[in-house]
Amino acid sequence: MSTFERYLTLWVALCIVVGIAAGHFMPAFFATIGAAEVAQVNLPVALLVWLMIIPMLLKIDFSALTSVATHWRGIGVTLFINWAVKPFSMALLGWFFIGWLFRPYLPADQIDSYIAGLILLAAAPCTAMVFVWSHLTRGEPLFTLSQVALNDAIMIIAFAPIVGLLLGLSAITVPWNTLFLSVVLYIIVPVLVAQIIRQQLLARGGEHALAKVLAVLSPLSLVALLTTLVLLFGFQGEQIIRQPLVIALLAIPILIQVYFNAGLAYTLNRLFGEQHCVAGPSALIGASNFFELAVAAAISLFGLHSGAALATVVGVLIEVPVMLSVVAIVNRSEAWYQRGLAKPATDIAE
Repeated sequence: MSTFERYLTLWVALCIVVGIAAGHFMPAFFATIGAAEVAQVNLPVALLVWLMIIPMLLKIDFSALTSVATHWRGIGVTLFINWAVKPFSMALLGWFFIGWLFRPYLPADQIDSYIAGLILLAAAPCTAMVFVWSHLTRGEPLFTLSQVALNDAIMIIAFAPIVGLLLGLSAITVPWNTLFLSVVLYIIVPVLVAQIIRQQLLARGGEHALAKVLAVLSPLSLVALLTTLVLLFGFQGEQIIRQPLVIALLAIPILIQVYFNAGLAYTLNRLFGEQHCVAGPSALIGASNFFELAVAAAISLFGLHSGAALATVVGVLIEVPVMLSVVAIVNRSEAWYQRGLAKPATDIAE
């Protein structure tokens, strides 16, 4: 994990300050950026999102899907958490905290939008940073790669239906055309482009050529993310100044969701007899979010000024320190995990 990545939370905090100040002193510039749209897609943001996502997807080797069965218990647990628990638990937390408990302290016209942003944040599993978290827990690399590849393949077909279902249950109008356009622009196209580039690099220079390009593009990806955040906070600045408590209140359901899903995945792997080197990354994949996609989808669906966009950015703000705390818990509990590790059913039968 590079120094730049390690201090991502600090950079995000600085982007909040810079974005709010820029939005206040340069409103005409931000108005021009906001107006640069085609078919409800903001072109500057779309370009930045592709710069964020494509370098991350270059790391994914879809041939790893052939190894999915190797750690089938861990794969099964993570899929259950990612697709059957996390989006729905986040929706429930959003309804409880944002829709009810914190409602008196939040702008009334943004309540539904905040909940939508939380749902978008939880609807897509993390793609890139998971490799960092897995490495820090001494996780099994093949499991991590095959799990991420499988999640990305599922995301292509499952993201829109899950988001549409949960937004519908929240009585939030679903702009289906925009939602499907977001899936095409921010999932399908980047996946295809990344895989084409990956195959060409491997054919020309092997893993060395790929690593060389990633070393250049990875910092560019983070710069694109931070630039997007400056734009978002430029549009959100006045609202944040009026209601500075908003960010803290939005962070609460996100924090609960991360620790709940990480703990559930970790415990289920232990009960099913999976190795600790699989349980660790399984818990981290189950807890983390593909926040770049969530930010892009929120902007497409609800706009740069929306509460949904702000809610997804809060996820970026707390991602690194929260996930590092989960890494610490997983590493420090390894002895406890091993003591109570259940034997797999196949081992008992033997």
